[in-house]
Amino acid sequence: MTEQQTPDVHSRHFRAVDYGLIALMIVPFLICIVLKVLFTPASEGVHISGALVFLEIPFPVQPLIISESQVNSWGVILSILGLCLYLTHGLTAKAVCRRQLLAEWIVEKCQKLVKDNMGEYFSTWAAFICAILGLSAFSSLSCLVGLFAPTGDVNVTAGWAVLVFFLIMHYKFRGGLWNYFIGLFKPIPVFAPMNLIGEFSTPLSMAFRHYGNVLSGAVISALMASALGGLSKTLLGWLPGILGDIPYLRVGIPAVLSIYFDVFSGCMQAFIFAMLTMLNVAGAVPWDEWRARQEKRKLRSGANVTTGKTA
Repeated sequence: MTEQQTPDVHSRHFRAVDYGLIALMIVPFLICIVLKVLFTPASEGVHISGALVFLEIPFPVQPLIISESQVNSWGVILSILGLCLYLTHGLTAKAVCRRQLLAEWIVEKCQKLVKDNMGEYFSTWAAFICAILGLSAFSSLSCLVGLFAPTGDVNVTAGWAVLVFFLIMHYKFRGGLWNYFIGLFKPIPVFAPMNLIGEFSTPLSMAFRHYGNVLSGAVISALMASALGGLSKTLLGWLPGILGDIPYLRVGIPAVLSIYFDVFSGCMQAFIFAMLTMLNVAGAVPWDEWRARQEKRKLRSGANVTTGKTA
């Protein structure tokens, strides 16, 4: 058996691939920025609006809208793809570059996070949870380069929440459809409507919590920047010439606010969404009913084998 060859990280081919992957990380954001500049209408003062609409494709029921949140979401996905390919380019059995150490650290932390919160049964969920964390965090952080954060659109977060809802229901049905239906009437039948509402409140709360926190941060940051600009003009507008038009108070202070509203809050909401996903999915499995069904299947399969041998 031949040993794995160590890639030459200084070769032209290796560096060319690296440059291509770096371009894949950067170019999608540049395209999104260009589209935003081309489609943003001229305005004065404070301008707070939703995602821009780039294209409307007519359909019989309703038009298919291609909005800024959709385009930016795909830009984030492509950038994350480029980052993953860059970190895993030239993997070896023993790490020879720092990027592999970073990739291994990310994998280990995600596996540990899933194991601690979901258990060994869901150990294969590490990749999915890592994808949720990366997509949510990078979507929220995209506002740092002037883009509309996809997580500030309820349609995006609702789509994620619906996906998680189907996963939750999939694991709830592991105990049997009849057992799930009976569970809606526990502890007493009068609680059935509230239990049914509770099933649908999970995706709603996940979607609106994520969307509301990101959107509120963006609105507060915009209002604070505008207020600081007006305050600067009021206090320092007496300076002669162009010096009186410079918004001095908007230098530095909005950046400090952005550290919380954009960076900390965006990363925190990504972590919360991932944690809710793990806890809701892991807590959805009716372990007692599931084990009972597994035992019945084993008994049936054993009885069928015995019957077959006897025949």
